[in-house]
Amino acid sequence: MLHIGILLLKHYKLLSLAALTDVLDTVNKLYQQKNEPAPFRITLVHSSDTHQMAQAFPHYGNECLQTGSRFNLVLVPSFTADNIQEAVAENAAFFPWIQQQYRQGAEIASFCTGAFLLAAAGMLDGRIATTHVDACKAFNKAFPSVNLLPDKTVTHDGGIYTSGGATSTFNLLLHLVEVHLGIETAIRTAKIFAVDMGRDKQHYFSTFQPARQHNDELVAATQDKIEQSYQEAGTIEEIIKDIPSSRRNIVRRFKQATGITPIEYLQLTRIEAAKKMLEQTGEQMTSIILNSGYNDPKAFRKVFRKTVGMTPSEYREKFNASAHRS
Repeated sequence: MLHIGILLLKHYKLLSLAALTDVLDTVNKLYQQKNEPAPFRITLVHSSDTHQMAQAFPHYGNECLQTGSRFNLVLVPSFTADNIQEAVAENAAFFPWIQQQYRQGAEIASFCTGAFLLAAAGMLDGRIATTHVDACKAFNKAFPSVNLLPDKTVTHDGGIYTSGGATSTFNLLLHLVEVHLGIETAIRTAKIFAVDMGRDKQHYFSTFQPARQHNDELVAATQDKIEQSYQEAGTIEEIIKDIPSSRRNIVRRFKQATGITPIEYLQLTRIEAAKKMLEQTGEQMTSIILNSGYNDPKAFRKVFRKTVGMTPSEYREKFNASAHRS
């Protein structure tokens, strides 16, 4: 029997915890239906600040960090707080416990933004990892020593697993079921939860969210100019020609404030506009290309695929509501 510890964190996301327990319980029931012992023993692990939360889950065992039990697998759910860094800091009591469990041979798995906790505990230094696709920028800034793979749904490095956002939780859980119980059980579980086991990328779920939390008026003016003029099929130099500064100075300050160059910002703005048209309209592809600021279909498709991870037609087929109705 695999002893699994699920962390009861401050600011944990209820949906994440529910997914973890639901999948594990379902696998246990599959074995019990065959008159076989349940493969998973589930324990909720709490700190002195979260012990009262355990009362809401009377069907599971629970213990505090100081109990000293050894686990085979430790699961870290995602956070619901807007300020993940503060949420992580409030759960610092879990850091030494996770480190000790790993030293004793436990595997560790984080889900979605739970990767921030592992990284803050030093568990991901020099390792590959992933997290929610829209949290990747903040993660990279906070933990530059981690080899973050934003497009990956699941990663595994030295007994430490991470998953991407939201429904990627199920992909990692199914992967763990396959590792410990075999592919047949994983497939049976995937069918119960209607999960596509073949999905290994998440980049197409991302949304370009321009950085505006800075006090650089020159950069803000440049951002406004790009967002207002992205449809003009011209160079970045033409778009920002009225900004009172040298190109070199703009590029330097722009990247310092936003993390990307003006030309990258322009491309992402155009691709985001194209994505919205693909999602919400039935416009011809030629019209979408022109209205998003491109005059070269080949260049548009190349940038779109590189940025989104699929072709424009594939994106429309996946996300356009009217296409699904038809």
